[in-house]
Amino acid sequence: METTKLYECTVIVDGGLQDEAIAAAMEMVQKTITAKGGSISSVLEIGRRKMAYPIRKKTIGYYAHIEFTAATPVIAEVEKVLRYEDDLLRYLIIHLTSGLLEMRKRVEKYSVVIGSPEDAAAAEASESGKDAK
Repeated sequence: METTKLYECTVIVDGGLQDEAIAAAMEMVQKTITAKGGSISSVLEIGRRKMAYPIRKKTIGYYAHIEFTAATPVIAEVEKVLRYEDDLLRYLIIHLTSGLLEMRKRVEKYSVVIGSPEDAAAAEASESGKDAK
């Protein structure tokens, strides 16, 4: 009996593709993970972003993070499929250890995401301070 571990797969899809092609590429990645024996727990699609440097002469990428549980041999099988997919510019699969998950919780606790409720509350507080003057 093999134990399953928690993994995160970060993918960068060619951002120059049409929305339907990007959705198809994301669907292919998710189907590959589930077909090989993984179980997806969450998908975070960040969207199109300008990349720090060109990859295959592309400067815009569509970023997504997929958290899933799988047995260790499944990772090699998933990587075999993703390696030859033309629409994927890059992918990275990492094992989420307990230390990494703890650090992620600490970062989320102290960071304010732009567009979050905390950020909106701070903006409203600064606006009301300006109106009072």
